[in-house]
This record gives sequence, C-alpha cells and structure tokens, in this order.
Amino acid sequence: MSTGDWSDTENDALVAAYFAMLSDELSGRSYNKAAQNRALQERIGRSRGSIEFKLSNVSAACIGLGLPVIKGYQPRFNFQMSLAEAASRWLARNPEWEIALHNTTPRQMAEASALFVGIAPTLRNAPPPEEMEQIQRVARRFDVAGRDERNRALGYAGEERVFHHERQTLRQSGREDLARRVRWVSKEDGDGVGYDIASFTEQGRERLIEVKTTNGWERTPFYISRNELDVATERRDDWYLFRLFEFARAPKAFELRPPLEAHVSLTATNFQASFQ
Repeated sequence: MSTGDWSDTENDALVAAYFAMLSDELSGRSYNKAAQNRALQERIGRSRGSIEFKLSNVSAACIGLGLPVIKGYQPRFNFQMSLAEAASRWLARNPEWEIALHNTTPRQMAEASALFVGIAPTLRNAPPPEEMEQIQRVARRFDVAGRDERNRALGYAGEERVFHHERQTLRQSGREDLARRVRWVSKEDGDGVGYDIASFTEQGRERLIEVKTTNGWERTPFYISRNELDVATERRDDWYLFRLFEFARAPKAFELRPPLEAHVSLTATNFQASFQ
C-alpha cells in the first residue's frame, strides 16, 4: 500500500468518488460506501483506513467550499489545501452538478411547508478557532461567496423558496389579504432595488427581504452590495437579510437585522476606478 503525501491523481480519484456518493445521497438513492472504498483501494493503492480518513477530510474541505457533505463522513480538519484544490477542479469539470441540485418545479416550491427560521450564528456556538481558520482560508482561496453569488440557479431557487414561505406564513396567521400582496421584486422589477421580496408582518408592516442562499453551512460567507447596505440603513426598521443554508438537502434559515455590522464582519472586496 502507498504511504506518504497524496498525489493530485489520488486526490482527484478520491474526490470523484466522494461526489458520486454525495450525489446519490442528495437524490435519495442508495449507495455502497464499502464498495467505493474497495474500488479506490484497487485504483490508487491506499489502505481502507487511509481512504476512510481522507474522505472525512473531503467533508471538511466541502464545508470550506460552501458545499453539502456526506452525513456518514464527519468532517476531519487539518487537511492539505491540495484536497480543496481537487474538489475545486471537480466542480470546474462538472459545472452542471450544482445547477442540477435546484431543479425543483414551481409546484413543489409552492407546496413546500413554511421554513423554520432559527437563531443566527454567534461567537458562543462557533467551532474551535483552528477549524474556523481552515474553513475561512478555503473560502477565501476559492471565493466561495462569489461562486454562490454567480450561481443564478441557486439564487433564483432561494428567492422562490422565501417568496412562498412568506405567503404561507401570512396565510397561517390568517392574513390571506397580505399573502396575496407579497411580491417577488427581483423577478418582477429586476435587481438593484436593494431587496428581493416585498412582504409583510402579521400586523401589516412592510418586510423588505434580501435573500442570500448557499448549499453550505450556516457560516458560509456571502456577498452584499453597496446598494443593499444603503437600503438596509435607509429602511432599517423594515429590511431583513434572510439567510438560507444547506439548501440542497433540507433548507434551514435565519434572519439578520440592521446594522449588519453587529452580526458579521464586512470586508471591502473591490474598488471603483474613476478617471480624474
């Protein structure tokens, strides 16, 4: 059996097997972990235990990359960046994979139950600092927030889910009159308004909702525009950031209210260049 550092070829084979199993799990299909392990042993000449350990490393890398993970492979950190690079290469070769995660029909969305909106992440429930640093390092290296932002299928699906959630929540509160008035603003009027969904509280006050969606965990970073921040400041009593996470598996959510600086660190990522 091989020992020592894993080569790119070995990492690529491992990651491909991981995504094959993850795809089956997310689709509700059965798969055989032992059979995948045996196939990898024959292909790359690593031991069963080494492969199992490394697959758990892939789960940790996937958290950093803002991706779902296989339930049976609990994340093991202190992995080499080359493993995250292998996962990134697989995603680049298979761009249709993330798009296919959100092929839900409008009827399925409309019939989905209202989301449970939980508590936002805090310092008290943060993972150990060394794990958090490795996750953040991967997220920065591969611009995870930017990938989510550019994934139009993901963004559209997230907004659609929140649109129906808002309508159902109002109906369950006996406010069918308000439910009929909920608008999917970004779809009807286009981006640039500073929020995606125009909804209401049970009492009839406006709820201006900016939706941010990821397939990753609750601490996956996201982008927010200058315009969105401006609207959050101008309409701070009515503006909500609705964060959807683990979207491909079983969507979970929390809300953030202005000022956002009280909840997250805002980092400038680009500059506008103007001619003098």
